[in-house]
Amino acid sequence: MNDKVFTKPIKKQFEFDEEVAAVFDDMLKRSVPFYKESQKITEFFSLKHLEDGSIMYDLGSSTASLLINISKQLKCKATLVGLDNSDAMLEQARKKCLALGANVELENADILEYDYKEADVFVSNYTLQFIRPLVREELVKKIAASLKKDGIFIFSEKVISHHPKLNKDLIECYYDFKKEQGYSEYEIMQKREALENVLVPYSEEENIKMAKNCGFSHCEVVFRWANFATFIAIK
Repeated sequence: MNDKVFTKPIKKQFEFDEEVAAVFDDMLKRSVPFYKESQKITEFFSLKHLEDGSIMYDLGSSTASLLINISKQLKCKATLVGLDNSDAMLEQARKKCLALGANVELENADILEYDYKEADVFVSNYTLQFIRPLVREELVKKIAASLKKDGIFIFSEKVISHHPKLNKDLIECYYDFKKEQGYSEYEIMQKREALENVLVPYSEEENIKMAKNCGFSHCEVVFRWANFATFIAIK
């Protein structure tokens, strides 16, 4: 289904409800620049770290597209676990897994409180930015503590620049991208208002500093387009 969520006046802040879940895959393709490419990088590094007995967690797994793609390429007996707190998203994910025969475990869970097993890979695609800054670092510490030595945390985030002019231009560049995907100025404005104070992005430097402060030995960007970036943090 095509994303037309913001063609009408908004009445609430953005949330991952049934209306959003129904069009989420289309929303991602048209709202996140080079989403397919960043996902392929995530799949590549995830698969390199998975072996028999490995566990991989996808935090905020939404419709499980990433885990389904990884399950198709998996050549070992690893456990793929998708965690999300949206029933609507999980319903869509279960339908896709069933239709495609994907061996993926899906759970309705609070990723801040979840009792993680020792894992080789954690992934978070545009999820950290929706977690309040006060507790975001605690989650990253929990992820680091739950990873095996040399395990990886791959996370994609919208990022900001602390240079006012550059930050303004990055946003304008992104809005031009959205217009090219068929979104109107009205839809862009509506979504921006709905996400205000819900999505709180960090800069590239702040994300790397957070990862290192939370127990990762190394963190760097492996893909970036304007104000969207994919990071890999190594335990």
